[in-house]
Amino acid sequence: KRKMRKFLLLGLVVFTGIIFVGRLFYLQVYQYKTNSLENDNAIRKIYQHPKRGYIYDRNGKLLVANQPTYDVVVVPREVETLDTLMFCSLLNIDKSQFLKSFNRAKRYSPRLPSIFLAHLSKEDYAFLSEKLRKFKGFYVQKRAVRDYQTEIGANVLGYIAEVNPDNISKDKYYKLGDLIGKQGVEKSYEKELRGKKGVKYIQKDIYNRDIGSFKNGEFDTLPTPGKNITITIDATLQEYGEQLMQNKMGGIVAIEPSSGELLTLVSAPSYNPALLVGRERSKNYTKLYTDSIYRPLFDKALIRMHVPGSPFKTLVALAALQENVITTRETVFCTEKYIYGKNRRVMKCHCGGGYRNLFSGISNSCNSYFAMAFRKTIDKYNDASNGMDIWSNHIKSFGLGNFLGNDLSVGKKGNIPDGAYYDAWYPDFKWGATTILSNSIGQGEILVTPIQLANMTAAIANKGFYYTPHIIKSIDGESIDKNFTSKKETSIDPTHFDPVIEGMHSVYTKGTASFLKVPGIEICGKTGTAENFTKIDGVKTQLTDHSIFVAFAPKEDPKIAIAVLVENGYYGARWAGRIASLMIEKYLKGEVSLKYMERLVLNKSLEDEYLKPYSGKPFKINQK
Repeated sequence: KRKMRKFLLLGLVVFTGIIFVGRLFYLQVYQYKTNSLENDNAIRKIYQHPKRGYIYDRNGKLLVANQPTYDVVVVPREVETLDTLMFCSLLNIDKSQFLKSFNRAKRYSPRLPSIFLAHLSKEDYAFLSEKLRKFKGFYVQKRAVRDYQTEIGANVLGYIAEVNPDNISKDKYYKLGDLIGKQGVEKSYEKELRGKKGVKYIQKDIYNRDIGSFKNGEFDTLPTPGKNITITIDATLQEYGEQLMQNKMGGIVAIEPSSGELLTLVSAPSYNPALLVGRERSKNYTKLYTDSIYRPLFDKALIRMHVPGSPFKTLVALAALQENVITTRETVFCTEKYIYGKNRRVMKCHCGGGYRNLFSGISNSCNSYFAMAFRKTIDKYNDASNGMDIWSNHIKSFGLGNFLGNDLSVGKKGNIPDGAYYDAWYPDFKWGATTILSNSIGQGEILVTPIQLANMTAAIANKGFYYTPHIIKSIDGESIDKNFTSKKETSIDPTHFDPVIEGMHSVYTKGTASFLKVPGIEICGKTGTAENFTKIDGVKTQLTDHSIFVAFAPKEDPKIAIAVLVENGYYGARWAGRIASLMIEKYLKGEVSLKYMERLVLNKSLEDEYLKPYSGKPFKINQK
């Protein structure tokens, strides 16, 4: 028994020793290799922010770089009694702002560092660094913010801002006070641009004083810089487009048909992207955000939905050709009005009247011709709902009525109705083609965005296929997503595109855009005028029509497809058409010969049109 007790006692001692050694090993080795350093109160973490990747245009022009800034960081539990007034005067803030920032940091974590005040200038930092030792718990960290090398493309480039709680909960990489891309390329390619933070671990003693690097820097990491990206935008063309859209509202989207690369993405009015950098960022953002008339933060090229108007007639023709319900020789006699339905309803036409075939129907934008083509397509089938489904699928194959799947930060689906849509709309009524005839001329329930119109035009230029529009060209030289390099086929046979393209060419040679010819360039286009309604004091009110234009050039081997929307811009050729012609010449030739047209557009302001529904004068339309 005595021997047994001896072994039992020895076993307990050995077992207890193993437990202690194991626990010590866990604390000293394993635990520090499983991110527990983040929660150790005896260790202070100093994060080193990486340099954010640069952004270049398609020709290698630097658009966005970095510049140093300094942030005041606080660890709330380390803060001792301090002279608040002196501290506030050093930072040029008031006491209420001090309390707001301090309480926010405390709510985030009493023991973890968070940003107290961001974006100190070099001068403020130099002055503060001499005094900061008097204020325990406050530190200064250096990091980079954006340095815009351009005043254009604010909607394209986007901006960075502090993370919100939702960002932090979705991605544990971020800490309070970190910056994240909030719009444009900065948002779409945030993970590539941001890089990876480095961290230094500083050991503290029992008096909460720094005593040196933890374990001689064994767990320290260096920051990994973000990747540089090249976007597809042509900065010169983008700048020219923004100039042409000065004092106007709307959007311009230009695409390279052979690749789907976005050449321009203009949203007007725009603003200088540098406004959203530095300590004035919050004030400037509030001013831009609260402008309810011009809405400069609203990307009108990507999310401004509107009826397409007459450019949509090209797809109505293609669907009718595919369904074999019209031929290029078939004619309609137009009396400048199309009468239809049991109630003898009237659709007006402004083509000039006379016999119209497919070519002259497109070139002179004859409503009567396309009303006939649409009716024949739907009426080919005994059931109007089935006919509408088939028609709708043809239209959707051009990328309309759904998200395009691009790499842009925002977008809208638009609307292409189908049979079920009208079955729900008219549950107790046997509807047919004449019920929804306004679809034939791009009105009614059809909604598109400028980028969808540009993509539609690129598909016509390619005679039946397109590439998903995208803004990324390369990421540090790496290849891009295969989704952007694979063809998307439409449901229309390639043979049907030639007559439609010929009709679009006639728009420039003898049709509604004949005064917009560009010397030496064969352009195919289509004018459009879209009705414009708004509510004023609860009453539906019609305002000046929107001006819409689509085009591609050259006719053979197209290099650019473009869609232009000028809100309240009258008829299609008046402003949108002029802008499209100037943009095409600028891109293909590098310079503009149509100087009179250019001066006309640059000097035209539509500000009075936009202020008609409102009383009072908002801040200026151009934020630059």
